Amino acid sequence: MPSVCLLPGLWTLLMDALFTSTAVVALAEIGDKTQLLAILLATRFRKPMPIIAGIFVATLANHFCAAFLGATVASFLAAGWFRILIAVSFLAMAAWTLVPDKIDDLEDKPARFGAFLTTVVAFFLVEMGDKTQIATIALGAQFQQVGLVTMGTTLGMLIANVPAVFLGHELIKRVPLKIVRFVAAGLFAIIGLWLLIAQL
Repeated sequence: MPSVCLLPGLWTLLMDALFTSTAVVALAEIGDKTQLLAILLATRFRKPMPIIAGIFVATLANHFCAAFLGATVASFLAAGWFRILIAVSFLAMAAWTLVPDKIDDLEDKPARFGAFLTTVVAFFLVEMGDKTQIATIALGAQFQQVGLVTMGTTLGMLIANVPAVFLGHELIKRVPLKIVRFVAAGLFAIIGLWLLIAQL
């Protein structure tokens, strides 16, 4: 019976990992450079399904590595100071989210491969060191649920980028990016403060 009693708490923890990861990345991705890249690729190739498939594969690979890194480091460093470091990283992400992203020189780069492979390579590389990848590392460290965090952050990327592929620049024009950035920053800040208070 004790194991049955633990199930609701375990389920809540798992859903927290999935839903928090989805919400954080979906909001942080709006107006991010990878979303701008999705619009650029959609304009260039005009083949939405291969681009969406490429975003999915690239994000899954990149964010699995990021979540795994975060969870692995957290498993070795369970000390209170490391938890405080995770909290501070979320607060730093809140500030970083307020800074608008730009795509530098991508429009001048020729597409040597098809839409799918170009998207996979471009997304994987552009996502390296991006705020959503750093957020995935922090989420992996916080929840230590690599699969659920990867699923959540990948779903968040798709929620933000699939409309961008189909609607292109119209999405950027119609969505109030400043408000979205403030909401995303607020979510990062709430998580960071909650973790910080939990350690004090």
